[in-house]
Amino acid sequence: MRINFYFPLFLLCCVVLRGQQNPLITNDTIAQQAWVNIQYDAMSLDERIGQLFMVSVASNQAKSSTDRIKTLIAQHQIGGVIFSRGGPDRQAKLTNQYQAVSKVPLLIGMDAEWGLAMRLDSTYAFPWNMTLGAIQDSATVEKVGFQIGKHAKRLGVHINFAPDIDVNNNPKNPIIGNRSFGEDPINVAQKGIAFMKGLEKAGILTCGKHFPGHGDTATDSHHALPVIESSKQRLDSIELYPYKKLIESGLNSVMVAHLGVPSLELREGLPSTLSEQIISGVLREELGFQGLVFTDALNMKAVSEFAPEGEVELQAFLAGNDVLLMPENVLEAKAKFVEAYNAGRITEERLSASVKKILMAKYKVGLNTYKPIELENLYKDLNGVENDVVYEEAMEGAITVAKNNFSILPIKKLENKRIAYVGFGDDPGSTFLNTLNQYADVAYVKAKDIASYRKELAKYNLVIIGFHKSNKSPWKSYKFSENELFWLQEISRLRTSNTILALFAKPYALLDVANFDTIDALVVGYQNSGIAQEKVAEAIFGAIGANGKLPVSASDTFPVHTGLKLKPLQRLGYSFPERVGLNSSKLAAVDSLVQVGLDSLMYPGAQVLIAKKGKVVYNKSFGKPTYTTEQQVSQEHIYDLASLTKILSTLPLIMKMEEEGKIALNNTFKELVPEYEESELKDVTVLKALSHYGRLPAWIAFYIRTLTKNRKPSPEFYRNKPTAGFSYKVADNLYLTDAYKDSIYNRIGRQELKSNRYRYSDVAYYVFKKYIEDTYGASLDTLINDFLYVPMGLKHTSFNPLEKFEKEEIVPTEEDNYYRYQTVQGYVHDMGAAMQGGVGGHAGLFSNANDVAKIMQMYLQGGVYGGVRFLNERTIKKFNTCYFCHKDVRRGVGFDKPQIKEKGPTCGCVSRKSFGHSGFTGTYTWADPDEELVYVFLSNRTYPSASNTQLVKSGLRTRIQQAIYDSIIN
Repeated sequence: MRINFYFPLFLLCCVVLRGQQNPLITNDTIAQQAWVNIQYDAMSLDERIGQLFMVSVASNQAKSSTDRIKTLIAQHQIGGVIFSRGGPDRQAKLTNQYQAVSKVPLLIGMDAEWGLAMRLDSTYAFPWNMTLGAIQDSATVEKVGFQIGKHAKRLGVHINFAPDIDVNNNPKNPIIGNRSFGEDPINVAQKGIAFMKGLEKAGILTCGKHFPGHGDTATDSHHALPVIESSKQRLDSIELYPYKKLIESGLNSVMVAHLGVPSLELREGLPSTLSEQIISGVLREELGFQGLVFTDALNMKAVSEFAPEGEVELQAFLAGNDVLLMPENVLEAKAKFVEAYNAGRITEERLSASVKKILMAKYKVGLNTYKPIELENLYKDLNGVENDVVYEEAMEGAITVAKNNFSILPIKKLENKRIAYVGFGDDPGSTFLNTLNQYADVAYVKAKDIASYRKELAKYNLVIIGFHKSNKSPWKSYKFSENELFWLQEISRLRTSNTILALFAKPYALLDVANFDTIDALVVGYQNSGIAQEKVAEAIFGAIGANGKLPVSASDTFPVHTGLKLKPLQRLGYSFPERVGLNSSKLAAVDSLVQVGLDSLMYPGAQVLIAKKGKVVYNKSFGKPTYTTEQQVSQEHIYDLASLTKILSTLPLIMKMEEEGKIALNNTFKELVPEYEESELKDVTVLKALSHYGRLPAWIAFYIRTLTKNRKPSPEFYRNKPTAGFSYKVADNLYLTDAYKDSIYNRIGRQELKSNRYRYSDVAYYVFKKYIEDTYGASLDTLINDFLYVPMGLKHTSFNPLEKFEKEEIVPTEEDNYYRYQTVQGYVHDMGAAMQGGVGGHAGLFSNANDVAKIMQMYLQGGVYGGVRFLNERTIKKFNTCYFCHKDVRRGVGFDKPQIKEKGPTCGCVSRKSFGHSGFTGTYTWADPDEELVYVFLSNRTYPSASNTQLVKSGLRTRIQQAIYDSIIN
């Protein structure tokens, strides 16, 4: 026997939007009941019937069209409006106008399955359901639902016709596809419940669709009636399974699709929307659903041609639907309803049941205390950074590694890799390529035919193919072209290289790939958004892991649920401040402070980077390389790091030597350089020298003795081109005699120790450089490059950068009018380092902010980066210790440390465990283990003259540091 849904109102109030965990449910049952009764009793028959209709309007329509809807609302008191295309501001204004003329507030609905952007411009598009179906943590899906719900509520929308819980088990489905969570009914149910909970948490009514299941068809119901040939048993176990689970969890409403389902409806060709057996029988009686039932759009061909205007709506209502969505002719339909009511085909109990359910839904979403939409800040509220944070988390969770031969992913041993990128598809993959290049040199190879591809790719041993398809809508083409399918097979067969395929389209694209045997790794990113491209690139290089599983079968090789886990390699990733507990709005103070520096002529330009918890969340460039150039500073520009060289080059090698037993902190200078046996410096220890507690002179102006009386480079020491015995290139057309190297070390040996114990000094690093090079029999730049820079993928880091980079990529440091008499660009600014051929233990290194951050992150991670242990954690702790703090010497062993008293190298807001260094040219970097934070500031404050000390006097670098710490949430 079927359930009689003409039940008493008190029961209706309890079950319309059922589920104890549903935040839309309140305990104010008496007030709800009273409001519903008052509204219903005050209505005429015509107004009660009007509540059953929800009409369509688009805010981008002509005013004449939107005014017709306004008249319809005012004169016929329809129950609701479903908004389609347009923009948020226009829709909000229309909503306010419509609500103002409605006797009972309207129920506003939208199809916003992946956010308002499904229908509106200037709004945010969240991942499609197929993407969400790959995520293994349903809490992430709930966050997406919640964020979409917040947007809907802000725009005055009360019901989102979502989630789509169709089980998409037909790859050729033209209308569902990406809108489905997948082909596994259990997974669809789990994700559907999570999405539903998120919407409800935001105060939005949910609607499961398209009942009884639109997944197993190749027909679009907008144009014709799809027929589902499945047996009742099959429907029960697959298509209906998600509905059972969502109904148990408190689903608010269901939308019935226009489908022919012979196993459920005896009348041949009758659409499910008009089927009493399907709606009142299966949905209400068998599944026990007592919430609102919506028809799918009644202007769709699958149902609109079944009966005359007005009659379709009446049949839909008699079949058990409560809300008639997008009727073709409201007035004609209402007339049919009045006629049917007067004839007894529609009883008062039947009409009352549906209308009171609609009114109860309106009460649940707060329409009993309706307020107009606030228009101010609407765009801002709908487009905040929190959207990106949720989107990014979802895309990370979805990334699916379907194949990983030889554990090629994540990519390791960068020193052995020659990597090429090949772009397929019809959508840009520039973000993917740019992100890949954050980790290694990746060459873009493009060719017209396979012969050209073979020739070009022979230079590389790893090829990454990115297949990029449009991200504008889930219905866009997703297939490989015939050429691409051929090229994919041929490229992957190259014996000289391994192949990684990164798919930025729905997994069904893989159904056309004939053979996967020669493809070594397959990563599915599902969508081609910028964030999706970034995250897949990060997963390929191990900045993040991968845990997703295919929500559908992509081929016989890759069935549903295929997915291999990847563990991250502790490489820096890239994200948004809020993802790591920083406030974007407060971080805007950094922009302002850097601009103050530009406006005050402290420097021509700068780079600033902030990383927290292993993610770069701020990486910006400001100004120009010089005050007169038109070019802007970019993240690719490299700066003379000056004394940052100490902790980024020389110190790592010393730490490595200490681990190998090749140096000890209690070693003395005479042990490092036997020639210093008689020197006053002989008993200075490594520990004291690195702690700047060895009484060494601050620096020695070696270059002055090589100048003539008129302070020009003396021909005794210099040549204008390299000749025998003159190979140290100091600058353009200036070569120093090789013999001067001995003069430098002899002069250091003749120095007297200073009286004051603490004195910052470069001199020790000349000694360390000599000892390192003598020990290993190789130059310092070669040693650190092989040990650290190449394995870490620091492609912007180098001594003597003109050997690797174009001059325009290197920021000038000074207009030298005292030694080299030229623009110092691409040559180290420090004179002593220049006289050593550009490679000093204390200066000479060039880099950008991103590479500097990687080394500092390696220190924060206890010596590990990219899956490689470069230093022992014990060693870093030993060198990051202040051994002479009791003597008011703040320095660690090589590292600078926070001030002991009021003034010093930091903002005073950092932890005692923190460490870093500053550089003469206007550079600074600091790392804080307690906050897992890295800060890098690079500038050329010495341009055009090193006498410009405003940056130092202003304390701008540490004021920026303070702003960073002020932005930490909680």
